[in-house]
Amino acid sequence: MKAFTIPTAGSSVVELTEVPVPTIDADELLVEVKAVGVGIHDSYFLPNDAHYPYPIGIEAAGVVAEVGPAVTGFEPGDRISFVSSMQPKGGTWAEFVAVKTENMIVPIPAGMSFTDAAAVPVAGNTVLRAMTAITGVSNGGTLFIAGASGAIGTVAIQLARRLDWRVAASASETNHDYLRSLGVELAVDYHDANWTDQVLEWIPGGVDAAMAVQPGTSVESAIVVKDGGTLVTISDQPIDAGRGIKVAMAPYQVDVREGLSDLLNDAAAGNFHIELERVYPFAEALAALAKVQSRRARGKLVLTLE
Repeated sequence: MKAFTIPTAGSSVVELTEVPVPTIDADELLVEVKAVGVGIHDSYFLPNDAHYPYPIGIEAAGVVAEVGPAVTGFEPGDRISFVSSMQPKGGTWAEFVAVKTENMIVPIPAGMSFTDAAAVPVAGNTVLRAMTAITGVSNGGTLFIAGASGAIGTVAIQLARRLDWRVAASASETNHDYLRSLGVELAVDYHDANWTDQVLEWIPGGVDAAMAVQPGTSVESAIVVKDGGTLVTISDQPIDAGRGIKVAMAPYQVDVREGLSDLLNDAAAGNFHIELERVYPFAEALAALAKVQSRRARGKLVLTLE
């Protein structure tokens, strides 16, 4: 099968190669990949026991082709959206992938494309978990999201608005109308040295909570959080924010399958927006990887194998 792989341990090269279709264990599914969500960490998340050449990638949508003898709840032909990370047999940038059933797997609703379904798993489960770390914010509460125009921010804005939270968010000015279209009340430009002042003018005393999506945004995000508020870091390690601010990372032990399934169902029904900046043919995957690693993508980039 065709796959985009890292050829040897320690290599930083990603190349299109022919590799064998993986053989599944008793607790695994063999999935024929139809679409792949592109993420900045796709070529970095590599298990210590990886088999090389190693197909990269951590999320996708596809069709169950084969079911291991110990598997229950899945059948060949099932359409699924899933996260499969740090698996020694390889990731999702391949025509087929072995997926352990303990991973995040949800059914694709009828009528939803594989392309849309591949765009949700990583961002969806990241935000759902991050939201569980924000406590004590009632209807009308306030949230600031740092670096909000990408896939994670797109989900976070919409989930916060469903809770009737007021949202401020940072992005480049070219993305401000997009943020407002999702329900952001105050959009600020992170290039502007005075953006923290703008947030504090919007909510004197600071917001109830902040979500630092982009790396290096936690320290400044803490400035706009009220005393005793909450800061959730997505890409940074926790910091000491002072002022009684609770600082947490997204708790990855939390099971959010039900919430992720709800997001897919809502998207299929037109009640949740999936932003696809571009869909690339599988052969152009390296261009998609370069784009997402620039951290300049709006919403999600997806590869299609159909």
